[in-house]
Amino acid sequence: MSAAGYELYYWPTIQGRGEFVRLALEAAGAAYVDVARSPGGMAAMMKILKGGLPGPLPFAVPFLRHGDRIVSQSAAILAYLGPLLGLAPEDEQGRSEALQIQLTLADLVTETHDTHHPISSGLYYEEQKAAAKARSAAFVSERVPKFLGWLERVLVRGGGEHLVAGQLTYVDLSAFQVLSGLFYAFPNAMARLRAQIPRLLALHDRVQASPRLKAYLTSSRRLPFNEQGIFRRYPELDLQRQERQRAQRSLRARSTPRGRSAARAAKTRASRRK
Repeated sequence: MSAAGYELYYWPTIQGRGEFVRLALEAAGAAYVDVARSPGGMAAMMKILKGGLPGPLPFAVPFLRHGDRIVSQSAAILAYLGPLLGLAPEDEQGRSEALQIQLTLADLVTETHDTHHPISSGLYYEEQKAAAKARSAAFVSERVPKFLGWLERVLVRGGGEHLVAGQLTYVDLSAFQVLSGLFYAFPNAMARLRAQIPRLLALHDRVQASPRLKAYLTSSRRLPFNEQGIFRRYPELDLQRQERQRAQRSLRARSTPRGRSAARAAKTRASRRK
C-alpha cells in the first residue's frame, strides 16, 4: 500500500472513467498515486485484475485501493470517497440522491462511448462507421438534450448552484467532466444546446475555476482528450453545420407564441394518427 493513502488504478494514456475519480481526489487535495502511470504500475494493476490480492475481484478498471479495501466501478468509488473527502452530503438521503445522479451520468458516459462503438468494442471505429453515424444522429438530437435538460432541472430544483445538497459534491465534478467531454466530441451539437442549459454551464465554469481544479487542469497530470478515450472527436458524427442552423431556426421559431401554438397543433395531429 502506498504511503500516499489512495491508489488509483486506470489505463495510463487516457482520461476515461478514471478521470471522474481523479477529479474528486484533486478537488479535495488528497494524496494519491496514479499507479499505472508509475514504473511497474501496469504489472501491479494487472496482478490485481487477475486475482493476485485478497478481497473483491474488480471486473475492470478503474478501481481504488485504500488500505486493505479495494473498490471498483467509478460510481461506487465516488460514493466511497465522497464522505472521506468532504465531497458528499452528510445525510443518508443526500448521499442516495448523489449516487442516483452519478449513476445517471454513468449512463450518459456509456451512451457517449456507444456513438463511436455501437456494434462492438472489439471492432475498430472504421469497421462500424455507418452504424456510428446513425447512432450519433439520435444521440445528439435526442439523448444529449434529454440528459442535459434533466441536469438543468435538477439544478433549478436545488437552488441553481449545485446538483445536490446545496454544496460542492462529486456529482458536480462529474457533471463538469461530462460537459467538457461532450464539448470536445460534439462541439456543433453542444453549441446548439447552450441556451437551454445556462445553470449547467455556470456550474461547469465554477468547477473549472476552483483553485485546486484549475491547478490540476493546467498540469501535466490532466491528459488531453484524445481518440482512444470515451469522448472522441469524429466530425462526421457531430451535428453538421447545416443541421445546426436548421435546428437553431426551429428552436427560435418554437420560442414564439405562434411557434408554440403550431407545435401543439402538430403534436395533437400526430396523436390522432396513432
